[in-house]
Parts: sequence; C-alpha cells; structure tokens
Amino acid sequence: MSEQSPSLVPPPSTQQVQWLTISDEQAGQRIDNFLMARLKGVPKARVYNILRKGEVRVNKGRIKPDYRLQPGDLLRIPPVRVAQRPAPGKPSNQLIRTLENSVLFENDGLLVINKPPGLAVHGGSGVSLGLIEVLRLMRPEARYLELVHRLDRGTSGCIMVAKKRSYLRHLQAALRHKRGVRKVYQALVLGQWPAERQRIDAPLLKLESNNGKERIVKVHPEGKPSLTEFRVLQAYTDYTLMEARPLTGRTHQIRVHAQYAGHSLAGDERYGDDQANERLRKLGMRRLFLHAAELGFYLPDESELTVVRAPLSEDLTAALALLR
Repeated sequence: MSEQSPSLVPPPSTQQVQWLTISDEQAGQRIDNFLMARLKGVPKARVYNILRKGEVRVNKGRIKPDYRLQPGDLLRIPPVRVAQRPAPGKPSNQLIRTLENSVLFENDGLLVINKPPGLAVHGGSGVSLGLIEVLRLMRPEARYLELVHRLDRGTSGCIMVAKKRSYLRHLQAALRHKRGVRKVYQALVLGQWPAERQRIDAPLLKLESNNGKERIVKVHPEGKPSLTEFRVLQAYTDYTLMEARPLTGRTHQIRVHAQYAGHSLAGDERYGDDQANERLRKLGMRRLFLHAAELGFYLPDESELTVVRAPLSEDLTAALALLR
C-alpha cells in the first residue's frame, strides 16, 4: 500500500462502517492518533467517545486508546459525521520562496527545515496555514508529509518533516525513548547566568489558563521529570547568550527552566519580564529569542550520526549586534 498524507485524501465516507486492514507502514501508530488523522474534522472528544463505547474494533475486539496498531490488524470504524472544512488559504509567494530556501537537509524519507519565526507548524486555533500545510501545497506530488516533532510558533530553527511513514516511526521512537536524537537551542536570557550552573533538574506540570486556550507550565513537585543542560556562549552587560539542550521533551521546557533559574528568555511574553521585553522591542527585537540551532539524529539503518545546523535568523543576529 502506498503512503499517503491524510490531509491530501478526500475524507472517507462516514455513512457506513469502514473495514481496514493495517499495512506495515501504518503499523506502530496509536489507534487514537490514527483515527484523528483519518477522520479529519471529527472532534477529539467524539473520537475518544467511540473508542470508549467499543464502536471501534480491532480484530473484532474492543481496544483502549493507547493500543498500537499491528500489521494485518482488521480495523472497524463506525459511521461518523465529519464536519465540512473550509478550503485552506493560499500561501504568499514570499513564504514559498522562504521555505524553498530553508531546506537544510533532504533525502528520500526526511526533510529538515529552518522554520521561520512566526510560522505555526500546523493550522488551527485561528491559523489557516501552518508549515506542514504549506509544504503539502508546495509539493502536491508528495504522497506523505508529516511533522516528526513541533516547535512553538515564535521559535525558529530546525524541524523534521517525514516523507515516509517508516521515517516518522523511527524518529518518533527515538524521541520517545530519549535516545538517538540530539536537540541544541540558542537562547538569550536576562541577566548574567552563572557559568557554573549547567543543569536544571526540576519537574514540570502543564496547566491551562483561565480561558482554557493557553497552556501554562510551571515547576511543580507533581510534574513530570524534566532536565535541561545549559552552557554560556556569550555574556553581555544585561543578557547572556546560552546554549540549551533539553534532555526531556516537555512543553515550554527551556523557557520555564530558564525562568526557574531566575533568567527568563528575552522576548518571552508568557514567562518573561514585560519591562525588559519592552526595552528589547525598542531595539528591534520583537519576538522570543529561542532558536533550534542543531539537530543530531540517526537515520534508519545508519550507524553514523547525521548533524544538521540552522544559522540564526537575521532578526536575532541584528539584536545581538546591538547588544555588543
């Protein structure tokens, strides 16, 4: 069976039961993630509801949402009403040119892009087009394009996009088991970071703000174990340029660990210092200073580490020049 990106395939008929046999390429996915990708437009709560009620069956048996599909599994999907989605917007020619010039690495199974700041990785929550949707429009011949991991909208730098399901499974397994993928960021923090403070080991708990639309993360004893390594790259009068290596993959990990250390990231509107951010805006720095500078990973069936680096974007380079 050929690999296809769900968003490029018309939604399946939802007025009758569907029977699917899971291929080798589809295997390994959690059943809940598989259903949400296939049933575009169906609310997440509805997907979990049909799983909980046993309307979804694998090999004629009930399964839990965290079940991982196996090759040859016979999957039953009940009739589900799919909402009509509006046609996606059209990316500007400038954005297309920017992304065409932002490819850092490509082979038959993987793309690594130097994501521009301000571009969400996917559409939703008021964003009609994200990075993955634009790439699919730019490459209509591509049978499969899926994000391997994510970056916050304001963060620039290296992001992996799988061109094959096998690469997606391989790299996400490496990320999940904390081996085989090295992430290195550059961040500008407020104040003078002490060179001897090289590790922040503090559990992080993810909460929702009062309006329920924003994720807030804080250090909390009931949170998940979280570890970040920091190294001073350059000290300025009121700031420090840092290298940050998250050894766990928690939401907003670098930002919250830096805040916890007493040195919030420059331009961080959620966890930072409003007065300092205002001073930086007057210098022309109008966003979070966080850049995914390097990715190291092992490709399938290769024993040598592949390392991809992304240069700092022009706005961050200009900000550092002013600080000097």
